[in-house]
Amino acid sequence: MQPDLFANAAWRDALAALREEGLLRDLDVAVAHFLHRQAPETPAAVLILAALTSAQLAAGHLCLDLQEPHLQQRLWPAGRPLALAGLLPEHTDDWPPLLEAGAVIARPDQADAPLIFDGRRLYLRRHWCQESAVAERIRARLSPSLEMPADLPERLAALFPEAAGDGPDWQQVACALAGRAGLTLITGGPGTGKTTTVVRLLGLLQGIAIDAGRPLRIRLAAPTGKAAARLTESIGAQVAALPVAEPVRAAIPSAVSTLHRLLGTRPDSRHFRHHRHNPLHADLVVVDEASMIDMDMMASLLDALDPNTRLILLGDKDQLASVEAGAVMGDLCRDADRGGYHDSTLNYLHQACGADLGAWAGDGPALAQQTAMLRTNWRFKDTPGIGELASAVNGGDPAAVTRVLKQSLPGLHNLSLNGHRDSLAERLLDGDGARPGLRALFTEVLSPPDGDQRDTWAAARLKQLTGQQLLSGLRGGPYGVERLNQQVTEHLRRQGLAGDHEWYPGRPVMMTRNDYQLGLMNGDVGLTLPHPLGLRVAFQLPDGRVRWVLPSRLDSAETVYAMTVHKAQGSEFDHTLLVLPERPHPLLTRELIYTAVTRARSAFTLIQYGGPSVLAQAVRQRTWRASGLAEKLA
Repeated sequence: MQPDLFANAAWRDALAALREEGLLRDLDVAVAHFLHRQAPETPAAVLILAALTSAQLAAGHLCLDLQEPHLQQRLWPAGRPLALAGLLPEHTDDWPPLLEAGAVIARPDQADAPLIFDGRRLYLRRHWCQESAVAERIRARLSPSLEMPADLPERLAALFPEAAGDGPDWQQVACALAGRAGLTLITGGPGTGKTTTVVRLLGLLQGIAIDAGRPLRIRLAAPTGKAAARLTESIGAQVAALPVAEPVRAAIPSAVSTLHRLLGTRPDSRHFRHHRHNPLHADLVVVDEASMIDMDMMASLLDALDPNTRLILLGDKDQLASVEAGAVMGDLCRDADRGGYHDSTLNYLHQACGADLGAWAGDGPALAQQTAMLRTNWRFKDTPGIGELASAVNGGDPAAVTRVLKQSLPGLHNLSLNGHRDSLAERLLDGDGARPGLRALFTEVLSPPDGDQRDTWAAARLKQLTGQQLLSGLRGGPYGVERLNQQVTEHLRRQGLAGDHEWYPGRPVMMTRNDYQLGLMNGDVGLTLPHPLGLRVAFQLPDGRVRWVLPSRLDSAETVYAMTVHKAQGSEFDHTLLVLPERPHPLLTRELIYTAVTRARSAFTLIQYGGPSVLAQAVRQRTWRASGLAEKLA
């Protein structure tokens, strides 16, 4: 008995030591203890690997990839903990033999177990099941099985009367691909026309369906309330201008809901009202900003769709991945740049829209045959500096990024504020000359109208709030959003613009969790405004209406003069300012910088408190998430 007691003490002490060093969470340690209670004979090394697998979720990984080249460096950046000596082999090549099937570990084709070892990856069973289900349901939608009308070329030509410029019209290509199968992926950077494409695609598919006497039930969704509101606003005007018959135009919805609302969230539950036994009543579902969808949500979405319901996912594969575990859009569109179209796909597209895509021919998987990457940027033609900076960042070349920043291109600014923290608050307050700052907003806030104009005025102030936005890649620390919001608030109070109380006219707030009673979602932004009944916080709903909320009802709202880049996804601002700290940080990656730059419509300002090495390291550092989804689909 004594050796077993010593062994038990050793692995328990090792996990406690890893928790003390911040390498494991309480939850991860609890997983190992649970497995030990279920099967006391489980080796210590397996319990430790189980805890490490659980810990991957906090970093967005779905599994522990034992063939990751620099796995140990990622698991313990400061060096291998001494507590693991004698419990876990030093070389990761020696870890897979430890994972033999048994009471707590199963192979994919074996009986249930808390852990699944699939090839080179160790999963908690729930996440392996989600990934496998997503792959299976995506594969089921990929075969070109929908018959297109003989006049498809004429329909596409009518929807795309203008010349796309040199090369293929990728928007037209995307529409042609979407017409023939149950799933289509449309990816592209900001300004490449994803919304324009989907509106014309809806006109194409609804027109075909109405002519056949079977109008489509269409549902539009986005992951967050902000993204839903922005898509609602942009779709409405574009649908009105579609060159289609009035009955077709009338049958295209403009209201966009959040995915949670679409699936029917059940309060205090991870489950939704719609699932395989109660699927959505829809023939076509379109989801914008799909790069923000985590694996859990993607599994729920696909589970809620009838097998015959078409799904179109739009998003920028190069943006930040979802906050929760998984990088679904990135996995699905990993090779979108290359095309990889088969001869049958090339022939179909040539017949449908005259596109010559020989340069993108290849032997890509079935998923590639239903993926279109929009490659022409329309937004940054008037502000090429933002577009050039985004391309340089996306290329991972710090030298190219530096060259772009030194060119003094219109709309692009690079500031060094080392040691001058108050100057940032002053800049936010006064603007940059070409664009007003917070002072102009606070002036307007103090002059509310009477009567029926109150909602219109509030909507205008919310729009004014998007004129500039300060972003940070960090939440905590001296350059994280928590401290930045405190600094700006303190500066406003010294200027006499913000009151001493928690709530004051002009305070912008963001919801930090869903509030189903109020109908507000995590990420929704509101503005505190005067109201005849006292201070109220105005939120603009996805359908354009303004909701006035008593501040005391907002238990989960925080000041948002500065927001994280993650929270900014799905939003656009006239002028975006990104703060970089004094030293490099693991959370500062190429995708984060790219996402921050592309939130700007007309101006981007980089604010550096450290040297050029901070930006250079961030541009070189890619976000990577362990997942087997791409392999399962290949």
